[in-house]
Amino acid sequence: MGLWSWFWRAGPSGFGPGSTAEEVTEGIDASHLTAIVTGSTSGIGKETARVLALRGAKVIIPARTLESGIKVKESLLEQNPDAKLQVMQMDVSSLESVRSFAHSFNSSNKHLNILINNAGIMACPFQLSQDGIELQFATNHLGHFLLTNLLLEKMKATAKETGTQGRIVNVSSVAHRRSDTSWLDLNVINDKTKYSPVNAYARSKLANILHSNELSRRLKEGGSNVTANSLHPGVILTNISRSLDLNAVVMSLATLVKPFLKSIPQGAATTCYVALSPKIKDISGKYFADCNEISPSKKAKDEVLGKKLWEFSQEIFEKSSRKK
Repeated sequence: MGLWSWFWRAGPSGFGPGSTAEEVTEGIDASHLTAIVTGSTSGIGKETARVLALRGAKVIIPARTLESGIKVKESLLEQNPDAKLQVMQMDVSSLESVRSFAHSFNSSNKHLNILINNAGIMACPFQLSQDGIELQFATNHLGHFLLTNLLLEKMKATAKETGTQGRIVNVSSVAHRRSDTSWLDLNVINDKTKYSPVNAYARSKLANILHSNELSRRLKEGGSNVTANSLHPGVILTNISRSLDLNAVVMSLATLVKPFLKSIPQGAATTCYVALSPKIKDISGKYFADCNEISPSKKAKDEVLGKKLWEFSQEIFEKSSRKK
């Protein structure tokens, strides 16, 4: 357990930095729910999938390869033989792969209650996705934006049929505060000469919150019984940081601060809380950290910027479709 847990009290929700995913979902029956958790083959995504399954939910595990997904499924079944798990292939950085996954899911599953957009990469060297888009923006935002759009009608229909509110959860980061707002241009995003790994990550995380907020606005406008929220999971050492080029000094500092970082069970707590807690019913378009609602940056609350991002993302999809 990270040492920071002892220095912070629980917030209004009754939970705080030291709370774990199991603790915040204790007593919740999710046996009637179907959930998709992207990035659930490792780190906080895997812990999120484990805890949702522990509470009875049917959990879909998207994986870049079926082999990696099956290994995760087997390891989770060893801990919980009764877990309802389904592995499906998807690379969230590929628009074609996302479309294929959504088509397969919609064809083979009757319901979808919870969509957790958790998968991500962090501060990697410059590279383009299969669709010719800077990889962090493609993976952390665009793939999830498309996935959400393609599954949205299924979620709306499920909520209407079952009477159970649907929930869309975007895992963002406090790093969104570092982003500027002058990047809604693919030429800017794809400019290798101006690329900064950390700034590109911050840009993608700001996009996660803007996406949630604009989606929430549209869902409310349409009268849908589906919510959309975003969150910061905390600072955790997981595989997402594997691309960081850490020198010896930084590595030494990382070792020193490690006791103050969140554990993976703590890192998955806010995601599980927002996805399952009855306290979150009817709450939409909000940003959470440590299982409590907080305020994101001023840029993240910019409705005009959110609408522009939505239109910008749609334009990219339309162009990619015309190329095929």
